[in-house]
Amino acid sequence: MDREQAVDRLETLVDRVEREPMPVPVREVWAFGDVALGLDPVERLDVYLTKDVIMGGDSEAAADFATEYGVKGVGTSVRAEWAEAHPDRVRVSDNGYAAPEKCLAAELVDDSEPIHLEVCNASFEDNVRQRLKGALARDAYEEVLDPCGVCLWVDGTRDEEAFDRLREASLAMPTLSAALGMLGADDDVAREAAETLKRQRAEQEGASVRGDMV
Repeated sequence: MDREQAVDRLETLVDRVEREPMPVPVREVWAFGDVALGLDPVERLDVYLTKDVIMGGDSEAAADFATEYGVKGVGTSVRAEWAEAHPDRVRVSDNGYAAPEKCLAAELVDDSEPIHLEVCNASFEDNVRQRLKGALARDAYEEVLDPCGVCLWVDGTRDEEAFDRLREASLAMPTLSAALGMLGADDDVAREAAETLKRQRAEQEGASVRGDMV
C-alpha cells in the first residue's frame, strides 16, 4: 500500500480501538517500521498495541462459554461481553484458552491485509528494550522489536500531529541498525539483527500477530 493508504488504515484502526469494545482493554497504539521511516510504498504495516489485563473477571461467563464453545478463559483472558457478541472472532492458544492477541487481530485486521500486530502488556519502549536484551543474550535476532516507532494513541488521547507527520514522512528516524546500536547493540550485531528482521518481513504474507508478556 502507498504511504497515504497506510496512514489512512492506521487512522481507521485507532478509530475502532477508541470507539468500539475490544476483546481486552487497549492502552496504547503505536506504528513502527516502514511507515514510521517514511517509506513509500509501505510493504507491511507494523502496529503495536499495549493491552491491559481484565480486572475482576467473570467466572460464570467463562464457564458458560466453555460449555457452549469449548473455549476457556472468556471473562478472564478476554472480555465476556465481546466474546458473546462475536463468538466467531474468538481465537485460542494451543492450550485451549482465549488468546488476547489473536482475538485483537481477528477484531481489527482482515487475514489478507499486509499488517503485523504486536500485542503486549508493556509499553512499546519498555518492550523494545526487553526484547533486545533477550535477543542479544540468545543470539535470537528474529525476536528483536523494531524500535523505530511513533505513538498514535494513548489512554484515549489521539496524537493528530503524529498522523500528520506520518503522512508527510517528516519523522526523523535512524536506520534500524543505527537504532539498535543506540540501544546498546554492537555494530556488527545491530547489522545482523536488522538483516534478520528484513528477511523475516519479506517472508510474511497477509496478516500476522505476535503476543508478548513482560
